[in-house]
Amino acid sequence: MKIKYLSILAAFFLVIGNANATEKMTVILDWFVNPDHATLIVAEERGLFKKHGLDVELIAPADPSDPPKLVAAGKADLAISYQPQLHLQVAQGLPLTRIGTVVATPLNTLLVLKDGPIKTLADLKGKKIGYSVSGVEEAILNAMLAPVGLSIKDVTLINVNFSLSPSLISGQVDAVIGGYRNFELNQMDIEGVPGRAFYVEEEGVPAYDELIIVANSDKLDDPRLKPFMMALEEAVQYLINHPDESWALFLKNHKELDDELNKRAWADTLPRFAL
Repeated sequence: MKIKYLSILAAFFLVIGNANATEKMTVILDWFVNPDHATLIVAEERGLFKKHGLDVELIAPADPSDPPKLVAAGKADLAISYQPQLHLQVAQGLPLTRIGTVVATPLNTLLVLKDGPIKTLADLKGKKIGYSVSGVEEAILNAMLAPVGLSIKDVTLINVNFSLSPSLISGQVDAVIGGYRNFELNQMDIEGVPGRAFYVEEEGVPAYDELIIVANSDKLDDPRLKPFMMALEEAVQYLINHPDESWALFLKNHKELDDELNKRAWADTLPRFAL
């Protein structure tokens, strides 16, 4: 009888252990943590990943060009990427597939100084343009320049990595491609050096989803993908319905982001999240 009791007890704790078990998962962000990642942060802070059996680690990249490549190489489970970048990388043979959307409108712009000499895209001829993500930003810039009879061969491209608005404000470059309307434009205004944005979808580039989630095409049967997307769906619904509470959750483990820039970016990004 005692042996039977112990067997039942062991089985009980095994069931409890399995119920509390979580599968580890790594997600490489496209950039350092900012309001664009609100859905992911809300899912993490509300315990939605854990609810769906996942232990998700969100990792900021050292180089913003790296995240999809790491997924393609099997060094990360998922990456936050850009729709135009996905098309280019699939054409190059990388095994990547989009499984979800985070931000459902373009955020990308070409930024110049509001009071500077660049008044039209034609004025960019012979100028220096900063960028951060190789491949995709050259393609977008080329599409924007084509209607005014220019191409990327008519400008000098400089990789400024994460320093988009600082490189423009300092005069290192004459314009930057890849500056977000919800972030860099606000950042320049706060710095007292207002910028002017050329919106990509108004300058020859078809509208697209800015932030997407990509997985390795050879691992689409991974059982963790569905619960991950279910957690994000719950998170975005909460985010849209409870923006103030979500802002508090966002800051919970990122107190350094409690400033004017991120408050503005938060408000500008909310209507753009994918439902």
